Amino acid sequence: MIKGFKEFILRGNVIDLAVAVVIGAAFTGIVNAIVTGLINPLIALIFQADSLNDIVIAVPNIRGGTTDFAIGLIIGAIINFIAVAVVVYFVFVYPMNRLKERQEARRGIGEPEEASLPTEQELLIQIRDLLDRQSPASPPR
Repeated sequence: MIKGFKEFILRGNVIDLAVAVVIGAAFTGIVNAIVTGLINPLIALIFQADSLNDIVIAVPNIRGGTTDFAIGLIIGAIINFIAVAVVVYFVFVYPMNRLKERQEARRGIGEPEEASLPTEQELLIQIRDLLDRQSPASPPR
């Protein structure tokens, strides 16, 4: 059981995942600072609010008061997610894909050429012709 666990831990995928989590956590702090310090104030200017947290929609409720829906928090979370996704894609995913393409090109490993497969109609014609040949008395066409 311990041997299996050791093999699991030493796989490249688990180590890559651990590195990705650590780097993701570090970038989350940076992206949160950019969103809080730069993007939120720009959006707050558009909505004329001091903070995205101040952007709310007040809806009257049954008891005569209002219920506030914090739309600003949702907008901030969406912007934060998009910012993290953009940074991760352009800093990690895109360069790694380019690096892999270059390494494969150097090794001569390209995309395998697709074998030209017959179309459905061609297969049906072949089946029909085979059945005609196997039939002892095929009617004339």
